[in-house]
Amino acid sequence: MGLLKPQSGRVLFHGCPVSGEKEFRALRREVGLVMQSAEDQLFNPTVLDDVAFGPLNLGLSAEEARERAEETLRELGLAGFGSRLTHRLSGGEKKLVSLATILSMRPSVLLLDEPTNGLDPQTRERIIEILDALPTARIIISHDWDFLAQTTTRFMTIKDGRLLTDIPHLPHRHVHAHPLGDEPHHHHD
Repeated sequence: MGLLKPQSGRVLFHGCPVSGEKEFRALRREVGLVMQSAEDQLFNPTVLDDVAFGPLNLGLSAEEARERAEETLRELGLAGFGSRLTHRLSGGEKKLVSLATILSMRPSVLLLDEPTNGLDPQTRERIIEILDALPTARIIISHDWDFLAQTTTRFMTIKDGRLLTDIPHLPHRHVHAHPLGDEPHHHHD
């Protein structure tokens, strides 16, 4: 995304090197980043202003950007949220709105950094539903293994500074019940 410059190696986008702001600007038109903390992503007073910001920067007119923002909010189950103040949203609502800010730009690729961090179970499930319904390619960075098993088709990890793509683990999901339900718990071998 060009937010940080690599210390070594190079960034390729569609097979071409990306190093200057002009190239990164083109990359940002197609790649959407959903940050770990929604507060880092939301900066306008109202939800509609935040969700319309990206489309405006893509060159849409104010009316087109508003329509795109309202459509995206409806698609995410947030119809009627447009006039709400972003700083008064719950943590889960902020996460959904931050996802809407990116989806309103219609990216071809999504990068999601710890998208379930601190979420209630209902919002977590809603994000799984949204991601699973999207045709958009995505890279998800997460420690939530069950979430990854439900939203990804390929699993990679970094070990000793190297990206491993041929690791023997496969994401999987197992269903089980606990007397505490959704409360945090640990498994013991």
